[in-house]
Amino acid sequence: MGRSRWSDHAASPVESLEGAALLEGRKMKGILALAMVAAVASGTSAKAGTTLDAVKQRGELICGVSTGSAGFAVADKTGAYKGLDVDLCHAIAAAVLNAPDKVKYVPLTGQQRLTALQSGEIDILSRNTTWTLTREALSGLLFGPTIFYDGQGFIVPKKLGVKSAKELNGATVCVSPGTTTELNLADYARLNHITFKPVSIESLDEVESTFIAGRCDVYTNDATSLAGMRLTKAPNPDDYVILPERISKEPLSPAVRQGDDQWFDILRWTVFALVEAEEKGITAANVDQMQKSDDPEVKRLLGVTPGNGKALGLDEAWAARAIRAAGNYGEMFDRNLGKGSPLKLERGLNDLWSKGGLIYAPPLR
Repeated sequence: MGRSRWSDHAASPVESLEGAALLEGRKMKGILALAMVAAVASGTSAKAGTTLDAVKQRGELICGVSTGSAGFAVADKTGAYKGLDVDLCHAIAAAVLNAPDKVKYVPLTGQQRLTALQSGEIDILSRNTTWTLTREALSGLLFGPTIFYDGQGFIVPKKLGVKSAKELNGATVCVSPGTTTELNLADYARLNHITFKPVSIESLDEVESTFIAGRCDVYTNDATSLAGMRLTKAPNPDDYVILPERISKEPLSPAVRQGDDQWFDILRWTVFALVEAEEKGITAANVDQMQKSDDPEVKRLLGVTPGNGKALGLDEAWAARAIRAAGNYGEMFDRNLGKGSPLKLERGLNDLWSKGGLIYAPPLR
């Protein structure tokens, strides 16, 4: 092939993306192993049934969240967090503590997040994290239900005139290390016989600022993150284009440590309760009124008919409190990502199964 259109651009110190991704994978494996050893040695490793007790004794839920991702977790000027991941933490705190605001948020980078959960620094990881086989099987974690189905994309300055990611051979790409994003980029480059020059930056704010400053040609991340960055960080959002390719499946899911089945059940069924609430038309505003419903499924969900709470080791009003605190799943989506948010994303795959989406709750009984 001839000279690349990108060859005059400043190159990253790492020329081989695949090599960098493999090296990062080895580093992460070592870090995760050390974290597990440290956790066991210090006695912080969760044993069966201890996380709920620890949260109740502390009177506070500790949630690991993003350092800043529009629609998922962003701190305002007062330090208060808002977003889909944040709402889930409020719902769980309401379910187990009857106190939705008793949440401590710990901002974590992509490289910090898994070890923070393994070591017991946080009770739950609610941080737009992709559920993968190796993260679950090798890292000692359990992923709850997917709360957002995403896919990795690319954003470029409109002035480059690029219409497809396949035109990016030789381009420098801003990417966060220690993420599936980095590995997906390596796979895409190999599959399409093209080469990227990665600019690996750990901090999400810094990697976005680096792209906006023009120090790399392309930025790759989940498509929702790209849309949020363009809206909130770009001086003129219309100067940037998100390319049409989606090169991965990114089921974003909360996670807890393995070895505590009760805590995992509480996470999983709180998510399902919020989904079931949308199916049944139960909202934050009408949850008390809906307790008078004649629908047997609504009665079980809201604790009028007992059983679900006892099964989880909670009182029977746990789900009603979670819904009252965060709203149903549809309310959470619309407020943070959909029509009621600056992002105004379509529901798409994140609509209920009955409306053509993938969001589905098993029977709560």
